[in-house]
Amino acid sequence: MISLHGLDASANPSKGAVEIELNKLEAEGSTCQAYFVFDNKSRTDYEELKVDLVVFGPDGVVERRFAMDIAPLEAEKRTVKLFELNETSCDEIGSFLVNGVLECKGRPKPKKDCLRQLDLSSRVDVEFAK
Repeated sequence: MISLHGLDASANPSKGAVEIELNKLEAEGSTCQAYFVFDNKSRTDYEELKVDLVVFGPDGVVERRFAMDIAPLEAEKRTVKLFELNETSCDEIGSFLVNGVLECKGRPKPKKDCLRQLDLSSRVDVEFAK
């Protein structure tokens, strides 16, 4: 399990962060369904939040790369979203890497350095890192 915290140095290091948990991988034919739990601990509504996600095989070789659109995310709200990885079986996934943030727009204040605000973890036997 990987956990990386945002910049807030208070007693609660994830306050103000967007926690993203890889919660479950489920096979559906030749598709792997990835369930992610998003816990927006901040007071920011994210109108746009898109990350560059890379999927590695168990051997560490890049399998695929795509943009994962996370928005909208309401402030101080937890949500679950399902992403289908077409033509990818779950046993072909060794790890996920958030390679960067492609879009990030929040309200009421614009967000800077959104990658640092992401706090990643995994409940499955697949690494989820940035």
